[in-house]
Amino acid sequence: MKYLAKYSQLVMPDHINVIGTLFGGQMVSWMDLAAAKVAYRFLQGTDAVGAVTRAIEKVEFKEAVHKGEWVNFESTVVKTGNSSFQVHVDAYAEGREHGKRLACTALITMVAVTRDENDDLQKLVHGRSVD
Repeated sequence: MKYLAKYSQLVMPDHINVIGTLFGGQMVSWMDLAAAKVAYRFLQGTDAVGAVTRAIEKVEFKEAVHKGEWVNFESTVVKTGNSSFQVHVDAYAEGREHGKRLACTALITMVAVTRDENDDLQKLVHGRSVD
């Protein structure tokens, strides 16, 4: 089964850096949220209480994003392990002046978790695949 999710954010003035474009850390934060959304769908029906971010890799900023533009995220689970899974996220910027374009990509590794008898988070074998 293929697991997909979409998520959008509007770039507001407090998201802008000193040179007038979207702050890179804000973009990465939103990409992590996009990965969390597909993780939620991926883990539905399992004993997981959620997923935590293990790694954010291969982040590539391709195009500048400007105030007032929408950033539309598309996330897909691309690989699974026992408790972990990798999510590919594409971020498309869209605005009047610059049109729609691929602004950023990333590969994010998530880990399925559950709570033990002490309420501590523990890895969980999710039993899912993307075949």
